Amino acid sequence: MLCHCLPEATSLRAIDRTLNHNQTIRLGEMFSTDAKTVLQMTFVEVRQSAHRFIAKEPSQSCPICCSGTTEPVATRRSQLQGWRITCPHCGRPFQDVDHCQRDPAFHPYRAAALRGEKLLDNDAEHGLSTWTSPLELARLLLMRRIPRPLPRNADLWRYRLLGAVIPDLDNVIAKETSFPPSPKRPILPLHIRPALLAGVSMVERAGPEMLKMLRGHTFGHNRNNFTETAERLIAQASGSRTSRQMQLI
Repeated sequence: MLCHCLPEATSLRAIDRTLNHNQTIRLGEMFSTDAKTVLQMTFVEVRQSAHRFIAKEPSQSCPICCSGTTEPVATRRSQLQGWRITCPHCGRPFQDVDHCQRDPAFHPYRAAALRGEKLLDNDAEHGLSTWTSPLELARLLLMRRIPRPLPRNADLWRYRLLGAVIPDLDNVIAKETSFPPSPKRPILPLHIRPALLAGVSMVERAGPEMLKMLRGHTFGHNRNNFTETAERLIAQASGSRTSRQMQLI
């Protein structure tokens, strides 16, 4: 159907992020609906910086909204959103698509995780942020860190800056057979994702000073990358604060 309606489309995934006005109208006419409805099914209006958080395949589902049928169903947008842990429609916790039960290691951080989910959703979907972009903070927290003291016989590539904010993370990741997520691939498994969301919430609430503290956990080229990004975020925060003060004057 896509090839018939939009022969220029290279893939469904590509058109889902780059749909233009004329293509939107053509799809709307094909399915007898309006352009606004078509856009709401895509990620066209999502911030560019959030595209790394959009999964290629559904990694989560709502046990309420996605149940009750054995027939193939349409993929919901929220099933691809790597910053979500709850269903945006009913508020229930998401579950893995394979329905595997995993240890809720980060349950004590649930309140902070829900706040972090809201921060990232506002940033991705509505372009709303506080002193900085929560999406940027999430990627910063997935950079590698050097643990101190250095553990013996440990896979150092597993340690992330997030572990300096959420200490329970190191023990959880140590049990994983692999931990590929990184700033370039920031979508975490659903059972680990609350830690990232909680970390974003905690750093956002603490302010720019927290970024300066986290810098001390980096080393070498990684420190240079962290410093460059962190200083840009801190400068943006300072500029926004100055602008607000001038408006009050």
